[in-house]
Amino acid sequence: MSVYTKLLASDIERVLQGYALGKLQSYSGIADGIENTNYFVHTDQGRFVLTLFERMNVSELPYFLELMHFLAERDVPCPDVMVRDDGSMLFSVHGKKGCIVSCLPGRTHEHLNREQLRDSGRAQAKLHLAGRAFPLRRPNPTDMDWMRLTVGGMWREIAHHYGKEALALLKDELAFQSRQDLTHLPAGVIHGDLFVDNILFEDNAVSGIIDFYYAHDAPYAMDLAIALNAQAVQLNEEDVDRMQALLDGYQQVRRLSESENEALPVLLRRAALRFWISRLYDAIHPREGAMTQIKDPEEYRRKLELHRHAGSWI
Repeated sequence: MSVYTKLLASDIERVLQGYALGKLQSYSGIADGIENTNYFVHTDQGRFVLTLFERMNVSELPYFLELMHFLAERDVPCPDVMVRDDGSMLFSVHGKKGCIVSCLPGRTHEHLNREQLRDSGRAQAKLHLAGRAFPLRRPNPTDMDWMRLTVGGMWREIAHHYGKEALALLKDELAFQSRQDLTHLPAGVIHGDLFVDNILFEDNAVSGIIDFYYAHDAPYAMDLAIALNAQAVQLNEEDVDRMQALLDGYQQVRRLSESENEALPVLLRRAALRFWISRLYDAIHPREGAMTQIKDPEEYRRKLELHRHAGSWI
């Protein structure tokens, strides 16, 4: 989440006129994340999150909103989408589409302890199981074709800013991943972006999973690899134990198949590659915003190098 479009109180009051959510009392921008504009909105009926979609295809928005509503109805701790008086889920302001969702309890943590990692794994597995019945489909927007095209479109900038060794590593890993066949792995709806700033906790228990705007259909083990890299890997001697804690929690709810266990080292590399590339893109092509964060691409370069050298050590 982030803030690119600055909203005044009058803008939010105008949006709220289309809902039965009460009168505006206060609001504040949310700086975490990088994709959309987000505000906390307090009314006399409760606390909500208002999101403006900055660069998403409007035709894809119903998928995300229907998914959150579907999962919330099945006791997955995720935001529910507020429905407008006319039955729609989207509003328009300043020429952009947006939505309002419920604000969940709890808070995020920059670093998760082992109990939090275990419960995060359990919550992710519950999401995967609940999503099996979701009827809509969305292909992976950051698949191998996207990765190749994105690197190909900025290879000069990568070499200039990050060095020829970084570019060589990208090309070598892209070639390796292009040879991998993952079509046999169990697949369905995944979150796709389960970083620590997208998980809320009350003490050590998950109270909310947020920001579903990277959700799509892919192998469940790919979602697990993304979470392991984002939540457990800190590039130190505790990494193996932390990864095992998340894996243990996940498998208390959904057991990994033999093929998933075998593929996980490759998927950890692919997940690191995918986020290294997207962070490189955001660093090379920054967007202006009132409150924005550009995340360090080098973190995911180091995570990719770790997994390339480690082999199958999980």
